[in-house]
Amino acid sequence: MDTKSIANEICDQADDFLAGVRKRDEAKAGIAEYLTLHHRSLPPAEKKAVLDQTMRILENEGFFDADAGAEEDAGDFSEAKEQ
Repeated sequence: MDTKSIANEICDQADDFLAGVRKRDEAKAGIAEYLTLHHRSLPPAEKKAVLDQTMRILENEGFFDADAGAEEDAGDFSEAKEQ
């Protein structure tokens, strides 16, 4: 399996195994753990390539921005309603 296919596989499952994660460092750690569990035989250089590709894909898809604004908006809306 090539690194691009593995990165796509991880991105397809990211909503499940990275649920609630919005910080890039936490996502990297989760992806590294996923690679350790599911792709043990991958050489370190290829693991890094998969990690970098996966982070790029998630970044381009707005994975890290999706809930950040929503939480702030929900907080502002709640406060406005109470007044």
